[in-house]
Amino acid sequence: MATMNVSLPDPMKDWVEAQTENGQYANASDYVRDLIRRDQSTQEKKEILIRALIEGEESGVSNKTVDDIWKDVKARYTNAEL
Repeated sequence: MATMNVSLPDPMKDWVEAQTENGQYANASDYVRDLIRRDQSTQEKKEILIRALIEGEESGVSNKTVDDIWKDVKARYTNAEL
C-alpha cells in the first residue's frame, strides 16, 4: 500500500481525529480511505446520470405523454421484481 502525506488546517485535523476517537474509524487513514471511496461512488453516479441525460437528449422528442412514460417505468420495475 502506498503512503501519502497530506497537510490539513488544524480544525480539519481535529475533525479527522474526532472521527477516530469516537470509534467510527480505526485511524485517520481509514477515515480518509472511506471519504475517497464515497467520492469515487458519487463521481461514478454523476457520470451515469450525465450519460443518461445525453442519451435522452440525443434520442429526440417523444410522442409519449408523461402518463405513458410513467406507466412504462412502473411496468418495467414491476416485471423486474418478479
